[in-house]
Amino acid sequence: MKNIISFMTRIPLEGDFEKARQEIWAFPMLAVITSALSTIVLYFNAPLKNILAVLLLYFTIGLLHLDGLADFADGIMTKGDRERKIKAMKDLNTGIAGIFAVVMVLLIQVYSLSYTPFYALFLAELNSKYAMVLALSTKKPLGDGLGAYFMEAMSRKQLLLATMIYILLLVPFFLYEWRTVISVLGFLIGAYIIKLSLDNFGGLNGDCIGAVAEITRGGTLLILAFIW
Repeated sequence: MKNIISFMTRIPLEGDFEKARQEIWAFPMLAVITSALSTIVLYFNAPLKNILAVLLLYFTIGLLHLDGLADFADGIMTKGDRERKIKAMKDLNTGIAGIFAVVMVLLIQVYSLSYTPFYALFLAELNSKYAMVLALSTKKPLGDGLGAYFMEAMSRKQLLLATMIYILLLVPFFLYEWRTVISVLGFLIGAYIIKLSLDNFGGLNGDCIGAVAEITRGGTLLILAFIW
């Protein structure tokens, strides 16, 4: 699993890039690592805990997915045919739609944490990582980037293992607090973003998958904030 940790986080571990795509099944387990520092801050009710929690999250996972969200939003909000949307998404300059999307996702996460239990960010990260697995399982790449590279290695076995791990990590929280069942609805938000990508671009690239991760996490926290 160290290969996928090295690729998906900023933790300084040596990993094999080729082997990393054989560990897609472990994506849900990454949530334990990526949310750990943030969950500790939230549990001990540290000053400015919400802001610190979000900062520590991105300190751990990096800003690659957030950058993908910005590009995705620029593409989605561009009027015209599929070609124009893809061109806007691949444009190196970030437009107003991308800036708006990033700011909204950050604000949603920071403010939602005020109304959720300390472990909410873990649940949100768990949905986020599993939604990425689902995105890769579509095996409909857009271009020849990282998304296509990982989709090549995606298999039913990896999807099944990821699903089993996802469920096993959720069960203890369901038993502890029944309202956490509602967190699963956040995963449906990720599924909708996948559909939106397929409808607008005809496939998914790294930007789309990054957007799936970010919007799923933010959406899960927002849902939990409303029901808590």
